[in-house]
Amino acid sequence: MSAQMTMAQRLSAQQQAQAQQQAQAAQRRQAAQRQAQLAQQQQAQQQQAQQQQAQAQAQAMLRAQQLQAQQLQAQQLQAQQLQAQQLQAQQLQAQQAHRPPAAPPMPPPPAGGDGEDWKAQLALPPKDGRVKTQDVTATKGNDFEDYFLKRELLMGIFEAGFERPSPIQEESIPIALAGRDILARAKNGTGKTAAFVIPVLEKVDSSNAAIQAMILVPTRELALQTSQVCRDLGKYLNLEIMVSTGGSSLKDDILRLYNTVHIIIATPGRILDMAEKGVANLKSCTMICLDEADKLLSPEFMQLVEQVINYMPKDRQILLFSATFPIKVKSFKDKMMRRPYEINLMEELTLKGVTQYYAFVEERQKVHCLNTLFSKLQINQSIIFCNSVNRVELLAKKITELGFSCFYIHAKMLQAHRNRVFHDFRNGACRNLVSSDLFTRGIDIPSVNVVINFDFPKSAETYLHRIGRSGRFGHLGLAVNLITYDDRFNLYKVEKDLATEIKPIPPVIDKALYAFA
Repeated sequence: MSAQMTMAQRLSAQQQAQAQQQAQAAQRRQAAQRQAQLAQQQQAQQQQAQQQQAQAQAQAMLRAQQLQAQQLQAQQLQAQQLQAQQLQAQQLQAQQAHRPPAAPPMPPPPAGGDGEDWKAQLALPPKDGRVKTQDVTATKGNDFEDYFLKRELLMGIFEAGFERPSPIQEESIPIALAGRDILARAKNGTGKTAAFVIPVLEKVDSSNAAIQAMILVPTRELALQTSQVCRDLGKYLNLEIMVSTGGSSLKDDILRLYNTVHIIIATPGRILDMAEKGVANLKSCTMICLDEADKLLSPEFMQLVEQVINYMPKDRQILLFSATFPIKVKSFKDKMMRRPYEINLMEELTLKGVTQYYAFVEERQKVHCLNTLFSKLQINQSIIFCNSVNRVELLAKKITELGFSCFYIHAKMLQAHRNRVFHDFRNGACRNLVSSDLFTRGIDIPSVNVVINFDFPKSAETYLHRIGRSGRFGHLGLAVNLITYDDRFNLYKVEKDLATEIKPIPPVIDKALYAFA
C-alpha cells in the first residue's frame, strides 16, 4: 500500500516538474516574443526618425532653393529697374538736350494781355478725326480755361491731346476744386481718370515737400497707367509722382519715400503697409481718389482702404469714381464721406459706340471660330478674355500655332513680366492679347477696337468692364461673344441687367461700326 502511494507521489512530482518546465518554456517564448516586438518597434522608430530627418533635409534644401530663386529674382528685378531708370534718365537728358531754348519747361504766366501766345508755342499732337459718340460729346460747351487752372497744367492738358472736357470732367472738376467730396458714376472710357487727376494736380503745391494727394487703384497695371496720365498732364508742374504696388520692391519704395513725393499712386495693401511702418507720412495728405471704387470697396479691399484713410487728416477730401456702384458703397459713404456731391452719368450702362454680337458655338468649335474672326475682321488691336489662368495660356499657344501674333497676361505671372507685356502691347508690339479678368478694369489702350469674350463672363458687371476696353473715349468698337449652350442663361441675364441687346453675329460685319479710318 505504501509502495503504491510512493509511486503515485513520484508520478505526481514528475507531472508537476513537467508542468513547471512547460510554464517556464512558455514564459521564455513570451519573453522572446516581447523582445522581438520591442526590437521591431525600435527598428520602426529608427526608420521613421530617418525618414523624418530625410524629409526635413529635403524641405531645408527646397527652402534654400526657393530662397536662392527669390534672391535671384529680386536681383534680376532690381537690375531691370536700374536699367529702366538709367534709360529714363538718358531719354530725359536727350529730351532736355533737344528742347529749344525759346520754350522753357515752366513759362511764367504773363502779367497782362490776352495770354493766348503760350498756346501757339505748344507741341500739340495731331487731332483725332475719328467719329465720337454722345458719351463724350454731349457737353455743356465748357473749356478747360473756364476752371482757372494753372497755366502749366493747361499746357500739359493740351499737349496730351485734350481739347474740351468730357461730360464727367465738366461735372466733377469744378466740384473737386471747391473741396467737396464726390461720388461719381460714369461709363468706361469717358475720361474718369482725367476727371480726378486734373483737380489733384491743380491743388498740390510743389513747394511743400510732403505727400499731399493719394490715388488708390485695385491693380498694378492701372497704377502704372494712372501714373503716366499724371506725368503727362503735370509735366510742367515740377511734381514728384510715385507708384507703389504689391509685387515691387518694398526696399526701393521705402528709399524713394526718403526723397520728396507729392502724389502717390498705390494699391491699398502696399500703402497701408508703409503707413503702418511709419515710412509713408500721410498727415499732410488731404486728398484721396478711389479709381474703380466698386472694386476697392469690395470685401477684399474695404477694410484696408478704411485703415489707410484713418491715417489721413480729418479734413480730408474723398473722391470716388467708378462705372458701377453696388449697395455696399453706401455704408462707406455714410461712414467716411462728408455730404458727398453725387454725379450719375449712367442713363444707360453700355457704351453707345460699342456694337455687341454673339456667336452660338460648341466648345470644341471656339478656336476655329476665333480663327475665322481673325481672318474676316479688320482688327487694329484686340483683347481676348478667358475665365481662367490655364485657359489664357492654352489659348495664347493655340493662337500662336495658327500663325497670329499674340501676348498673354494674367495675375499669376511675375510682376516684371506683366509690366513688360502691358508696355509692349500698349506700344503696338503685338496685335492680340489674351487676358484673364485682371485686364478688365480701367486699362486704356486707344488702339483696341475689338474685344472677344472667348469665355462668356458670369456677371453683368464683368461683361460691362470687359467690353469697355474697346470704344475708348467715345470712339467706335466691337464686342464679340462666343456663347455655348451652358452660357445661354448668362447671356439673357447680362442683357436684362444691362438693359441692352446682344445681336446674333451677321455673315458680314460693317467695318464702319468699328474699324479705324
